[in-house]
Amino acid sequence: MIIEMRTYLLKPTTLKRFLDIYNNEIRETHVSILGNQIGFFYTEFGELNKVVHLYGYDSYEDRDKRRAILAKNKDFISYLAKVESLIVHMKNEILLPTEFSKIK
Repeated sequence: MIIEMRTYLLKPTTLKRFLDIYNNEIRETHVSILGNQIGFFYTEFGELNKVVHLYGYDSYEDRDKRRAILAKNKDFISYLAKVESLIVHMKNEILLPTEFSKIK
């Protein structure tokens, strides 16, 4: 398994709006296409206005296939148009499990 960690730094005061748009407009579609949503978090201390979500995939190919389907989804495209002005910075990382990781 590989884990994709997507991190978004949002403009101050926009966290609730971002989360509401995600939850109410795209969450179900997002999870149904991408599959294994391991978690969806926001920061309370440290660097604020940050959202982090994690997805597990069987392989890079599985991730690429699912992301390509999502990118063509009309609801997802509409969602992106609504949240792009709220995002200051995006970061995407692929995490590989160690041999002793509980999540493989």
